[in-house]
Amino acid sequence: MSAIERAADRLETAARTGIACGGVADLLGPDDIDAAYQVQQLLTQRRLATGARIVGRKIGLTSQAVQRQVGVDRPDFGVLFDDMHYGDGAEIPIGRLLQPKAEAEVAFLLGHDIRDPHDVREAVTYAYPALEIVDSRIADWRIGITDTVADNASSGVFVIGTTGTPIVAVQPIDVTMTMRRNGEAVSQGTGRDCLGDPLNALAWLAATAIDIGTPLRAGDLVLSGALGPMVPVTAGDVFEALIAPLGKVTARFSGRTTQP
Repeated sequence: MSAIERAADRLETAARTGIACGGVADLLGPDDIDAAYQVQQLLTQRRLATGARIVGRKIGLTSQAVQRQVGVDRPDFGVLFDDMHYGDGAEIPIGRLLQPKAEAEVAFLLGHDIRDPHDVREAVTYAYPALEIVDSRIADWRIGITDTVADNASSGVFVIGTTGTPIVAVQPIDVTMTMRRNGEAVSQGTGRDCLGDPLNALAWLAATAIDIGTPLRAGDLVLSGALGPMVPVTAGDVFEALIAPLGKVTARFSGRTTQP
């Protein structure tokens, strides 16, 4: 069995059992990004084989605050599956997550394929307020860049606001964000905190996706990355993010510690 397969098996077992595992840098090395994306691709293929459907991509590690929290210095990306999406205000079963953290960000809905990463704004139809609940299958978030890339960019679940703002009516660089946990402000930031502009993050993803042969397509949803520090989630928490002028989005978590 190859190192790629062993790394995928390790992460898949952790996701299935709910028991966090050790990192995969011992199998892949600390800097082999290509190998890490091969693990991510293998895990994606396995998910698709079980009937999961890809609805878009997520960009991770776009905020310097989050990079410092995790201990890496570059963005990454992962895949969004249909079963990761929860409605605005819907209850999220805490038991499906191992060690979740919440972060607020701008989501983009693409109306056109992106063939040129210099024209990403023209490909966007709507911008939405979003909450991404990142998660790690790796114990205690002790991760390096190859660990998080292999683990689908430390993805968990996500919530999108119910109403999108036409991209022609907003400058993503100028948005302001306040995220509250149970009514208390716990994270703040602006569009500039996401690689200087959420559209910069989208351009990075578009170029990367073209390079690896899976360009972004019309209908894709893209989570552009955190606007401020991520915050731990516990059972029963309610997170609300106000991303002005896009609006509010709410994530509610069950008080149960096991998935129903």
